[in-house]
Amino acid sequence: MNDREHACSSDRATVRPDQIKSNLVSRLNRVEGQIRGIRGMVEKDVYCDDILNQIAAVQSALNAVGKMLLEGHMKSCVIERIQQGDREVIDELLKTMNKLMK
Repeated sequence: MNDREHACSSDRATVRPDQIKSNLVSRLNRVEGQIRGIRGMVEKDVYCDDILNQIAAVQSALNAVGKMLLEGHMKSCVIERIQQGDREVIDELLKTMNKLMK
């Protein structure tokens, strides 16, 4: 299995290649640290604009994780399900994309 392949199963689980999983976990660990940093900034009464800038950075980092997951999902699970004749996956994908774009 190469980095672009994912194994999707009907029980709604996705097995990701180790390199992709490691990249996602690393990014999420950074986001977690940023969130703790924001909490510390609030506790220390840091200037509002500085906190808001950190919140924007966290949102951007989460968006990047979401884009990575969405790309992998579309290139694997969605295509696989369409090829199997499951057209409901399109509605599922559109619903998820609407949530991501709020």
